[in-house]
Amino acid sequence: MRGVVFTGDRNLEIMNFDDPTPGPGEVVLRMKASGMCGSDLHYYRAPDPNALVAEMGMMSFEERGMDPKTPVIAGHEPCGIIEAIGPGVNKDQFRVGDRVIVFHYEGCGTCDDCRTGWTQACSHGMAPHGAVKNGGHADFQVVPADRLVIMPEEVSFMTGAAVACGTGTAYGALVRLDVSARDTVAVFGLGPVGLSAVQLAAAMGCEVFAVDIDEARVQQAKAFGAAHVINGKTHDPVEEIKRLTRGRGVNCALECAGGNIPKQQAVRCTATWGRIALVAVGGQLDGLVSWNDMIAKQRTIIGSWTFSITGMKDCAYFIADHGINVDGIFSDQWNLNDAEQAYKMFDKQAGGKGVFVFD
Repeated sequence: MRGVVFTGDRNLEIMNFDDPTPGPGEVVLRMKASGMCGSDLHYYRAPDPNALVAEMGMMSFEERGMDPKTPVIAGHEPCGIIEAIGPGVNKDQFRVGDRVIVFHYEGCGTCDDCRTGWTQACSHGMAPHGAVKNGGHADFQVVPADRLVIMPEEVSFMTGAAVACGTGTAYGALVRLDVSARDTVAVFGLGPVGLSAVQLAAAMGCEVFAVDIDEARVQQAKAFGAAHVINGKTHDPVEEIKRLTRGRGVNCALECAGGNIPKQQAVRCTATWGRIALVAVGGQLDGLVSWNDMIAKQRTIIGSWTFSITGMKDCAYFIADHGINVDGIFSDQWNLNDAEQAYKMFDKQAGGKGVFVFD
């Protein structure tokens, strides 16, 4: 089978691997869609992608008894069909031909966080697909069956790939904020995660304010259900949100852009008792832990990192039940053989979301 491996300094190679066979408790998936996520770029750009594993707080290859030069197949947004089932897998729960999404974190399975479905917080070190374990940019992937969620029939494979990380991350943040139809929600940064947040919050009945400095993304957010759109290049988002809310500010804000300025704006645009979820990697909240910005306003800031495996399932079924067009966030579809060109374009971060699709 083919698999995409990041080899360092914005280089990759499409390598040949043996077709996998499932071990105890495992299944083999025939890949149908594998999304490209912004966090993939950390590994794509790194001088040594494998060395980045330890720097990001994961257990090193040596600690896992692996050769640090082991080629690891990239991609952590996999979605496909079960091709083969290993011994010990409950065949009443999973069958050959099932359409499934992969929860891309593995852990010890026994600590409190693993037991509650938050494997990325594993006390003994998590092993994410696409970084430590082989990911979805391949014809096949072998994964533990307990990392799978069966998709609703109404959800496409591309949408399933988005739910596996980016769209699921947006859903997880909205759940953490406990939003409802009573809330006004500002979304800063209208990349794939932010646009997903716009769609999902609108479907939850929220009045959505969408903010970006790219006019095309701003207009796309309007088409995706935002009640108000703001171009941060031409308007001060905080002042504009306060004008549109009669000086009050929004109840909730999601920061999906990265960088100091959108993080600060996400805090300052909220009303007294405002709730803010920080989602994007990058940027600081310098100067905001102050009387006027935090204490006097009774604001709550939440760090929200992806979702639990049950949260991923909830997201997929919410999308199905509400008919949300998540496929609309994809701007580019690629064949795996075009991986080099795909990542060169994705590295510019000028378009929307890319996905590898498989016949």
